[in-house]
Amino acid sequence: MLLLQVHAMDMSDAVIVKSSRLKSVVWNDFDRIKKGDTCVAVCRHCKKKLSGSSTSGTSHLRNHLIRCQRRSNHGLAQYITAREKRKEGTLAIANFSLDQDTNKDDTLSLVNIKFEQAQLKDESVNTGSSNFDQRRSRFDLARMIILHGYPLAMVEHVGFRAFVKNLQPLFELVTLNRVEADCIEIYDKERKKVNEMLDKLPGKISLSADVWTATGDAEYLCLTSNYIDESWELRRRILNFIRIDPSHTEDMLSEAVMSCLMDWDIDRKLFSMILDSCSTCDNIAIRIGDRLMQNRFLYCNGQLFDIRCVANVLNVMSQLALGAVSEIVNKIRETTRYIKSSQSVLAKFNEMAKEVGIMTQKCLFLDNPVQWNSTYSMLEAALEFKDVLILLQENDTAYSIFLSEIEWERLTAVTSYLKLFVEVLNIFTSRKYPTANIFFPELCDVKLHLIEWCKNSDVCISSLALKLRSKFDEYWDKCSLGLAVAAMLDPRFKMKLVDYYYPQIYGSMSTSRIEEVFEGVKALYNEHSIGSPLASHDQGLAWQVGNGSGPLNSPWSAKDSRDRLMGFDKFLHETSQGEGAKSDLEKYLEEPLFPRNVDFNILNWWKVHTPRYPVLSMMARNVLGIPMSKVAPELAFNYSGRVLDRDWSSLTPATVQALVCSQDWIRSELEN
Repeated sequence: MLLLQVHAMDMSDAVIVKSSRLKSVVWNDFDRIKKGDTCVAVCRHCKKKLSGSSTSGTSHLRNHLIRCQRRSNHGLAQYITAREKRKEGTLAIANFSLDQDTNKDDTLSLVNIKFEQAQLKDESVNTGSSNFDQRRSRFDLARMIILHGYPLAMVEHVGFRAFVKNLQPLFELVTLNRVEADCIEIYDKERKKVNEMLDKLPGKISLSADVWTATGDAEYLCLTSNYIDESWELRRRILNFIRIDPSHTEDMLSEAVMSCLMDWDIDRKLFSMILDSCSTCDNIAIRIGDRLMQNRFLYCNGQLFDIRCVANVLNVMSQLALGAVSEIVNKIRETTRYIKSSQSVLAKFNEMAKEVGIMTQKCLFLDNPVQWNSTYSMLEAALEFKDVLILLQENDTAYSIFLSEIEWERLTAVTSYLKLFVEVLNIFTSRKYPTANIFFPELCDVKLHLIEWCKNSDVCISSLALKLRSKFDEYWDKCSLGLAVAAMLDPRFKMKLVDYYYPQIYGSMSTSRIEEVFEGVKALYNEHSIGSPLASHDQGLAWQVGNGSGPLNSPWSAKDSRDRLMGFDKFLHETSQGEGAKSDLEKYLEEPLFPRNVDFNILNWWKVHTPRYPVLSMMARNVLGIPMSKVAPELAFNYSGRVLDRDWSSLTPATVQALVCSQDWIRSELEN
């Protein structure tokens, strides 16, 4: 009400009051005007009128200055006592340029920033009822640095300090050491939240491991948990980001992984581990698997524990394919450079394309050798213009690059291989977190193509196909069971997909191979049903075996220990079992396939059908959460792998882990 009266007041005969009693620096930005017995404070920047009574204090005036949009250069000036210092210390960013090569101290002296830390501290204490929260703002700054990957040293950059001081003069600027400590404190708090979440998970965890490179040839091992949460959402969280020595032995690396697992207390929750395809990873997986098997933590004797990243396998295969025709690829690169080097040559090329009658939206371009899918696109475009390039070779004496017909045929064959690999990887990376069920049909198709490619009459191509098939079979032998089980858990396919592909892949051996898959499915189901409280509920079991207690759901069990129908409940269960009561698995496989449609969400299907298949849904939660491909979509075709930011690389390993893990957790929280 008072504020409305102040705004509505007629100020025509008001007078400005100048008094030595106005001690607060806030009056540097306000005029105190008196109209009769009423005093009004008028903002010199936006002319807003507020109460200027001596009984009103100055907190409301300070709050207004913080929000005032028209306040100009209201920053350090009010904290410098002398008028000359105030004029000298005003931050005018336009009057200086930041020279990266200039000494830090020299840069600071150019701006003449004079921070009176004690004065700033006293001033922040005197804000009284101000809404400004120094600690909260400090941690907002640390979270911003973590979230966006900014360098910690930005808090000491001149431009940043000037910006903050002009934006919020009450904020006490922090040092690099202070913001680093704040980031680690945030990490500790976020880690507790992740720990509590992992402890309450209803299912198992699959762990993926990646090696990141940093400046100075340093390497970090990144361990990421993959799981399906209680809401049937597929999640990923980085757990550890630890500095490793490239010279570390496999024993040391496996011990480092085991130490991380036990530190998080998830060694008993581990379902599978996803690694790259290499001999080092083979030995690490064996060592960790053996440790977990000793404690009987793994299902099916660890058959589903060692999973290899399919994106890594396809990347290795693409490298082999391109390496086999490296000379031809270089000729295509040189051809593209020659045509694009001159406007006249390019015009001649385009004219020839019209003569040949090529109507395509594609054009020649140079690839990025680090991204093999761009090399594929370059080769595909060159094949589109094959006839034009042959014509150019015949009519341009300056064009000396020659491709024989056999080279064109080999290029065509290899490009077809790459095309399949690109299409398959695009399917796997079309969603951020693909579930394990989508991989089986695509990889069966790759295996069938490899079988066919080995029949090529060109010895060069058939020998390449044999190498590719050998590399793929190493992966297939380790992962085909997990792929098939995941496909079986897709209600649109069940065992029918295995029945369809295996005769094409294995021929006369298909029956035994299909039986192996089915036996693996039954064994995994049985292990999930052992000790499961859901199993007894699903089978209609009301009798709890063990200490002789009564029926679980009996209305008399709590009142009368001499329940005369306890024996009947046991008899009912035994006779119903003998009469052919069906398990989750049997019911699931016997029921019709779910119709295939584009919008099918397998996790939502299992969420809805959990009451019907309580044990099988536990198995589905664990299997479908396996990340068959652990590579981020943006790196699916990249040879170089993950690289740590240059600014963060210079920090201590403990700080790097805190930043990388916290960044992942905060981003995940925002996404959710």
